[in-house]
Amino acid sequence: MDLKGVYTAIVTPFSDGKVDEENFKRLIDMQLNAGINGLVPCGSTGEAATLDYEEHLRVIEITVKHVNGRVPVLGGTGSNSTREAIELTDAAKKVGADMCLLTAPYYNKPTQEGLYQHFKKIAEEVDIPMVLYNVPGRTGVNISPETVFRLSQIKNIIGIKEASGSLTQVSDIYRLTEGRFVIMSGDDNLFLPMMSVGAKGVISVASNIIPERMIGLYRAFLVEKDIQKAIDLHTALMPLMQAMFIETNPIPVKAALSFMGVIKNELRLPLCPISEKNAQTLKEIIKGYGLI
Repeated sequence: MDLKGVYTAIVTPFSDGKVDEENFKRLIDMQLNAGINGLVPCGSTGEAATLDYEEHLRVIEITVKHVNGRVPVLGGTGSNSTREAIELTDAAKKVGADMCLLTAPYYNKPTQEGLYQHFKKIAEEVDIPMVLYNVPGRTGVNISPETVFRLSQIKNIIGIKEASGSLTQVSDIYRLTEGRFVIMSGDDNLFLPMMSVGAKGVISVASNIIPERMIGLYRAFLVEKDIQKAIDLHTALMPLMQAMFIETNPIPVKAALSFMGVIKNELRLPLCPISEKNAQTLKEIIKGYGLI
């Protein structure tokens, strides 16, 4: 799989409590027209935690069918139950996902050995390229660089979305795997710094609304090798990147897309719409980027 560049962690639009399939396809078209490198349905940004099993697979299936092979589809299939993660991953493979994104098990806080056995078991049971997802701020557990190295020895575990916020951790993974294991930034605001220590791209929230500009940052640094241009782009985008986390993701990005007239500003509890104060702040920021 060509795991590099800018992959959008795409939101799941809702309308009257149901997945809004037509607007979801519209979102996909926006991403494809912008030249995005890949799509990630059913991640944290896609509110996978509140999608039921049928909805979860339907969102991945819609993405696969609508993309129609134009870019890779990295479906989120993680769970804190190994058995459930196996079932979801197998089902995603059957509907045509190119790869699967597997978060560290949340809430039950496994040991490093437990993490290793969890991912190893999924990889043994389902023959599909897999990307680890380390986001300790949500899961309560960090996948250590040493555990990532052990997992990198498994043939179909091909990379990691690294969202620990630690450049040291990214550097350690790169060093231990000798640069042979794909690292994707899981933090938009650390996209450029992570590329500087070995990341090959980003799985992005901000690219839901500014895909071209995120692609431009990637190309400036890793394709054109224009460091000053990359720094200037990174600095210019930082206020918007930070605004995407003014409240819990994906609350701000869904609000931004609604201000842009793309989707309804509808989430599922326990997530709720952005506060009035933060909505005004966000609106002013995205206005400054010419988005509304």
